[in-house]
Amino acid sequence: MEIMNAIGISASGMRAQGERLRVISQNIANSDTAATMPGEEPYRRKTITFKNVMDKTLGAEIVKDGGIAEDMKSPFRLKFMPDHPGADANGYVKLPNVNTLIETMDMREAQRSYEANLGMIDIAKSMMSRTLDLLRG
Repeated sequence: MEIMNAIGISASGMRAQGERLRVISQNIANSDTAATMPGEEPYRRKTITFKNVMDKTLGAEIVKDGGIAEDMKSPFRLKFMPDHPGADANGYVKLPNVNTLIETMDMREAQRSYEANLGMIDIAKSMMSRTLDLLRG
């Protein structure tokens, strides 16, 4: 049943990367959401972490969502828009601390990881199928 364990481990990786893609898409969707009032903070970028957890049914460590947190290190962007309702006294509006280039690269990395886990499941299924064919024949 080691092959079934490999499928379970890969499936947990796919779930984790799916959650990562959800967080990334939320960041990209809110990347241009400006503050609505002077002094108010706009959308703050979210990050996700992962952790290894022992799955007793598989007898192996799988990946789980370790939590979603706000990025408190990156500064907000400022844009000169004196007519905007969220503009400060100098005419600047705070924009989210989301860099779409970084989000796109994170998205591609999550996609590659998802595809790698999917490939592992395909290989495991192929190995099981070949084993069954040998036992039948």
